[in-house]
Amino acid sequence: MATPDHEIVVEDPDAPDSASPTLAGARSVNIVVYLLLFGLSVLLGYDNWRTGMGWAPEGPQPGYFPFYLSVMMGAASLYGLGAALWSSTLSGEAFVTHDQFRRVMQVFVPTLLFCLLTQWLGLYVASFLLIAGFMSIIGRIALWKSLLTAAVFSIGMFVVFDVAFDVIMPKGPLEAFFGY
Repeated sequence: MATPDHEIVVEDPDAPDSASPTLAGARSVNIVVYLLLFGLSVLLGYDNWRTGMGWAPEGPQPGYFPFYLSVMMGAASLYGLGAALWSSTLSGEAFVTHDQFRRVMQVFVPTLLFCLLTQWLGLYVASFLLIAGFMSIIGRIALWKSLLTAAVFSIGMFVVFDVAFDVIMPKGPLEAFFGY
């Protein structure tokens, strides 16, 4: 049996690209997240202290358990913040590169637009646009396959939710045109 003269190399699309510059470092992101979590724990702790975090004759007040959970979250955040500030292991490690961030935005922006368009176009039309857009632009699938798949999925959702189960879903002008 003959062996090939060359080896086929398959690149992992999720592997970090060494040519792409770092957008944010792991240490910086850790510090920001710990500060945000600490701020959230202070806010939650204050709100639960305000509503009552003590023990009343009939039992715990409404903010008793949430207050102490926020204290624990604040303590854990301070511990993590201290570990991130005094540790040098994450100092040069990249959290996200430009290429990775671009790929995340390729999913985030259309999903955000889907949420916004659902308010005006309804769930089914917005779903059609999202699926067709993802398949044709990001997936680079033939336009006719993308449109067909999006139409079948959107019509299938309509039949299942609106016709079969009579679930109230956000509707837009297309559904109003057809009397739904």
